[in-house]
Amino acid sequence: MPNVKIVSEAELRALIALDADAVDCVERGFCALAEGKVVMPPIMSMPVREHNGEICVKAAYVPGMDSFAVKMSPGFFDNPKLGLPSSTGMMVLYSARTGMLEALLLDNGYLTDVRTAAAGAVAARHLAPAAAATACVIGAGMQARLQLKALLLERPITSATLWARDPDKARDVARELTDELGIPVTVPGELGEAVSAADVVITTTPSSTPLVMADWLRPGQLVIAMGSDQGHKCELEPACLTRADLYVPDSQAQTAERGELRAAIAAGIISEDQSFVELGQVAAGLAPKHTGDDAIVIADLTGTGVQDTAIATYAFAKAAEAGLGSDFAN
Repeated sequence: MPNVKIVSEAELRALIALDADAVDCVERGFCALAEGKVVMPPIMSMPVREHNGEICVKAAYVPGMDSFAVKMSPGFFDNPKLGLPSSTGMMVLYSARTGMLEALLLDNGYLTDVRTAAAGAVAARHLAPAAAATACVIGAGMQARLQLKALLLERPITSATLWARDPDKARDVARELTDELGIPVTVPGELGEAVSAADVVITTTPSSTPLVMADWLRPGQLVIAMGSDQGHKCELEPACLTRADLYVPDSQAQTAERGELRAAIAAGIISEDQSFVELGQVAAGLAPKHTGDDAIVIADLTGTGVQDTAIATYAFAKAAEAGLGSDFAN
C-alpha cells in the first residue's frame, strides 16, 4: 500500500498564492467542464441550523488529471464572534487510475478561498469591460478581500468601495485593503449609489435577502455574485437577472438549485427550461463573451467540484516538487 501524503495548511499557504497561476489553473478546470467529459456529482449539503452552520461536500473527476478531489467544507457563520474562522475544511485526493488515497490536504479552507477568488478572476477576465476601473465589493469577510485582490489581477481597478452590514468592520477592512493594494478603498454612504457607480460589483455575503436591486444596475457593468451557494441564500433581487443582457452561471444545474438563478425561477420571472451559456464555455471560446461594452452581465458563481479538483491537484504537484508534506503509512 502506498504512503499517504499529509500536507498542512502552513505548507499549502507557502506553496499556493492567489496569483495568475492559480487563476489559470481554475480556468483550465472550467474549460474542461465545458467539454462535457467531467464527472461532477451534485453537491451534498447538510445544514446545522442551530449553530448557523452548514457543510458541503464537492467532488469532480476530470479526464486527463492523475487525481481527483473530494472536498469537505463547513461554514459556520457565527464563528467570528468566537474568534474562529467561518470557513474551514479539507481536501482528500485519490488516484484517478486506482482510486487509492494519495493525500490529505489539511488546508482549513485556504484552498477553497483561493479557488473561489480565482473563479471570480476568471469571470472578470472574460466578462468585465476591458477598461473597468471601479469596483464595489459587498461584504467584509475573507472573500471580500480576496475577490478584490483577484479582480486587480485582471482589470486596471483604480478605486473601490466596500459595504457591509457592520460599518465598523467595513471601515477596518477598507483601511487594510487600501494599505495592501495601494488603491483607495472607501465605505460608501449609500449602497445603491456605490453599486450604480461601479464597473464591477462583487457580492460575497451569506445573505438570505437581496442586497442588490435591479434598478441600481447600469449598462457596462459586470456583477459577480458568489455568496449564494445554498437554497436559502439570495444576494440579488431576482429582477436583476432579467435586466442583464447576459447571465453566466458557473454550472446552471447548480445555480438553478442554490444560486441567484434559483430565486429568479422561484419568483416566476425566468423559466426552469431556459438555457444559459456557462462560464467554462465562455472561457473555452465556445460562446461569445458579452454583447458589448454597454452590456449588463451577471456571473453567478456557486462553486464547483471541478474547481476543487483543479486546485487540489495543482497544490499536490507543487508540494511534491518542493518536497513538502509528511508521509503517513496507510
